Order: sequence, then structure tokens, then C-alpha cells
Amino acid sequence: MTHDSPPHSVALRTRLKPGQEATYESVHAVIPDELDAALRRAGVRTWRIWRSGLDLFHFVEVDDFEAMKAALAGDPADLAWQARINQLLDTDDDRNSTSTALGLVWELPGKE
Repeated sequence: MTHDSPPHSVALRTRLKPGQEATYESVHAVIPDELDAALRRAGVRTWRIWRSGLDLFHFVEVDDFEAMKAALAGDPADLAWQARINQLLDTDDDRNSTSTALGLVWELPGKE
């Protein structure tokens, strides 16, 4: 797929339930093909996740973040994935929403 415009960069934060670190990483060892296809159809170019203890930090490059959320809202592959992953997340932590992006504070610009 060819992209005509640069992607939007979005950072997200979620938190795991205690003791779910290894399970979360093993679930992500193989992403279902149907989910990969759904994410790409929704305009996701790349999605990276880092973990520090229970904290998960996501970096997403996407054509349009709001359009991505709308496209995935009823997608069966994403609904199944979210049902599985949400079992591992601390739902009492109000930061566990991929609907709100983190605000960028500072960036070292690249040199041209």
C-alpha cells in the first residue's frame, strides 16, 4: 500500500493486572492474521509496545487515529482481540483507554 501523506504518531498508555506480564507477552508473540489485516485496513502503519513493569506504552503510526478507531469498532478480529487482551488489563486503572492519546511534551527533531 502506498501512503500519500505522513502518518500521525500517537502514544498510548495502558496498565496490566499484576501477574499478567508473561501472559501478555506470550499473547503478543503471534498476532492473528485477521487482526493484522484489520489494523492495516484501518490505516495502521506500525504499532509498537514497550513494557516497564505493569505499564505498557504504545507507539502507533496511523493515517488517521480517529478513523482507525471507527474502522475497528465493529471489526470481528479486533473485537475478539480486545476481549482477550482486556482480560489482562487493569480495568480499574482509568488510563486503560486507547481512545485518548498521550500529549507530546518534547521531541528532538531529526536533522535534514
